Amino acid sequence: MIFSLGIMVLCGLLLSGIMQKLKLPGLIGMLLTGIILGPYALNLIAPEILNVSADLRELALIVILTRAGLSLDIADLKKVGRSAILMCFVPATFEIAAVTLFAPMLLPISRLDAAIMGTVLGAVSPAVIVPKMLMLMETGYGKGKSIPQLIMAGVSVDDVFVIVLFTSFMGMHGGNGFDGLSLAQIPVSILVGATIGALLGLLLCNVFKKYHIRDTLKVLILLSVAGLLVALETAVQALIPMSGLLSIMALGCTILKIHPTLAARLSRKFSKIWVAAELMLFVLVGAAVDVSHAMNAGLAVIALIFLALCIRLCGVFACLIKSPLRFKERLFCALAYLPKATVQAAIGGLPLAAGLPSGKLILTVAVLAILITAPLGAILIDATYKRLLKKDGG
Repeated sequence: MIFSLGIMVLCGLLLSGIMQKLKLPGLIGMLLTGIILGPYALNLIAPEILNVSADLRELALIVILTRAGLSLDIADLKKVGRSAILMCFVPATFEIAAVTLFAPMLLPISRLDAAIMGTVLGAVSPAVIVPKMLMLMETGYGKGKSIPQLIMAGVSVDDVFVIVLFTSFMGMHGGNGFDGLSLAQIPVSILVGATIGALLGLLLCNVFKKYHIRDTLKVLILLSVAGLLVALETAVQALIPMSGLLSIMALGCTILKIHPTLAARLSRKFSKIWVAAELMLFVLVGAAVDVSHAMNAGLAVIALIFLALCIRLCGVFACLIKSPLRFKERLFCALAYLPKATVQAAIGGLPLAAGLPSGKLILTVAVLAILITAPLGAILIDATYKRLLKKDGG
């Protein structure tokens, strides 16, 4: 296990550095490291690590979403208002509808299985997008119109919306029919998650003000509370839906609102932790990718992915109608909403495990979507933000 960790870190840093020298995002090198060292290639990652891979990936997400919450001022979201709400579900709806409509035309798949495929593809990756948006906030690009905040807020809810739909469509395939009540879980999950996170943020702020605690210990407390929130989501899901990841962001937002100076210090601490967490996250996402599935994909699968992405872009533009953003800024928002990785790695294999006739095809499309959109989205964000966004709110 120690050998595996060592080779994962060294190879990940090496390939990440090579990609950066080539003016490409470092995460591409990390993904390649996981693919090369993973069980579908050289098989150099210990089974003990792979067995807890999902938990480690979730821990990395907790780190970046906590940092995002500590940097996300709710007042900034009020500047974009309606658009921030629409970005939470409209682009994903457009993409799911596109896959449901076009997949049966291009591939041997039923309409219901196509809808399930659409929900697998529909979620974007906070692990790819949020660090990029934090970088923009730190450098001032798009700050005046709160563009990074708009994208981060939408991404955090987008996954909740898509996963609820995925569960509902899978239930239909199991003969349980479409549970319309499950759609009501979406706003309830958002409201409950945000409320619990905000209340815990208030509590922690009071504790931190009353007792002198080193910032390092505060970071450990925040990480522990965030982990408990994720666990709470699973524990109470039979009674009431809640979004644990959204709770984490609400927790950070509350600390920022009440104690901005503390939030800034903690955010800097989390940015250092993210260096290691990012490496683990993308290496393990890469390790979950079976390239043989992608190799078996035909041009029709690739065409479907790009067609769905184009429809998704239209969904983003629809959200931004009547917004104060210029065309270039709207284009940037659309490009920033392309990357997929963590959700597809987590649920892409579930239809196959459940015995769906198109399960292997859905997994193939999920794998290919990661390989195409994670690097493509990251490259486009890095290559366009200086051209499409104004610095310091110009």
